[in-house]
Amino acid sequence: MAKEETEAAKAAKAVREYRTEELAEAAGIPVRTLRFYRERKLLPPPRREGRIAWYDDHHLARLRTIAALLERGHTLGGIAELTAAFESGRDVSQLGELLGIGWSEETPVRLTPEALADYFEGEVTPENLAASLDLGYVAADGDEIVHVSRRLLDVSSALVREGVPLSAVLETGRRVREHADALATLFTELIATHLSEDALPRLRPLAKSVVEAELSMAMDRLRTRADQDPSS
Repeated sequence: MAKEETEAAKAAKAVREYRTEELAEAAGIPVRTLRFYRERKLLPPPRREGRIAWYDDHHLARLRTIAALLERGHTLGGIAELTAAFESGRDVSQLGELLGIGWSEETPVRLTPEALADYFEGEVTPENLAASLDLGYVAADGDEIVHVSRRLLDVSSALVREGVPLSAVLETGRRVREHADALATLFTELIATHLSEDALPRLRPLAKSVVEAELSMAMDRLRTRADQDPSS
């Protein structure tokens, strides 16, 4: 019985494969369209067995992503560029270095490529995707995209909805990170000098409170100066 269950478990985990006609039917597209996508390198190469091309569920997911992005107004050329940028980006296994060593408060978010396009309607370009990958905001995990932080994703999306270009949001994020790294170093050195590194996780909320308060007061000062000097 145990052997039968093991064999059944293996069968359940096996990747389903499709011939060309079967994949086209599952995706709801003509075979000629599937072949056209393959020629345009929108699909990874199939597994070959003699003259037979075998596709799997990853190819089916890619076809559904292509269809969803086309419905959202993306061109095939744009989708090809997005795919190239996505596949050349850092792998999700590298997110650990961005999230910290085991005690990050950030919550990663898994998204399909079309869901990401919905978050930033009209702004998911190869250039912006490349910048996001370079910053480490997003990473590839099979057919999905992982965003490093739910909070950053929501804030970025809100700014874009307000009319700020995503490219400007990403550039600001890069500059903010430089200052954030400097502030993190400052507080880490303060705690390490006067206490111990073991106190850092416990006192981390205090550092966040100081930064939030100082940023709030700095924005108040800017607003006050602007009100006092309308020409500025």
